[in-house]
Amino acid sequence: MVFGREGDLFVPTGHARGPWDPGMQHGGAPSALLVRAIEALAPEMQLARLTVEFLGAVPLEPVRVEAELSRRGRRMQLARANLALADGREMCRASALLLQRQELDGLPADTEGPPLTVPPEDGRTDDWGGDADEAFYRTGMEMRWVVGDWSGGPGAVWFRLAHEVVEGEEPSPAMRAAAAADFGNGVSRVLSFDGSWLFVNTDLTVSLHRPPRGEWVALDARTIVQPNGVGLALSTLHDREGPVGTGQQTLYVGRP
Repeated sequence: MVFGREGDLFVPTGHARGPWDPGMQHGGAPSALLVRAIEALAPEMQLARLTVEFLGAVPLEPVRVEAELSRRGRRMQLARANLALADGREMCRASALLLQRQELDGLPADTEGPPLTVPPEDGRTDDWGGDADEAFYRTGMEMRWVVGDWSGGPGAVWFRLAHEVVEGEEPSPAMRAAAAADFGNGVSRVLSFDGSWLFVNTDLTVSLHRPPRGEWVALDARTIVQPNGVGLALSTLHDREGPVGTGQQTLYVGRP
């Protein structure tokens, strides 16, 4: 499991750890928790867009998640959620668009685009390295590379959650998508992890035109950085059948 339960708190395990600091969480872990809370508000609807704003690095400490519907409707609903530490310090804010679940006839076929040509079974493993025995990028996720590796550049990678996000619960398709989407910056980085640069994502936006099917979610990602200190990591999300949506991260780029 990535998070255990202790009353109304979610207690992170080592599988939630991120790459920048051994005492901080990977962004995919709290993002999945926020999706869980938002989906519980309107289970008859489908998550079409999620935006998470990271107010700072999330410590590897117990957190509390609260969510509410800010607009109700039959076809469209809006939700907001926040994630805070046990002492009340807010660490993440999220907004979401939920749309009516439908089964429509007569739509044009083949509008999604082609699937990735390499399935996860034929992908490659590539160890990140580092000192952490448990971390979201190492033990929280199974990863199979199709394009690139941890050395940098555009990357296409299959992801599968190696553990339950919350103890005793099966992750939803949208939770799987959000957990994977926060890797876009890392798998397509164009700057070094040697400590000479910071390239931290300040947010994450996931748009899904349909929920991913199955346990595997792939990112086909690239990163853009500019001298003004702003970057973007852009990802297309796939399941085995084809694209399911997009992920976007705004990056703060600078020197430590």
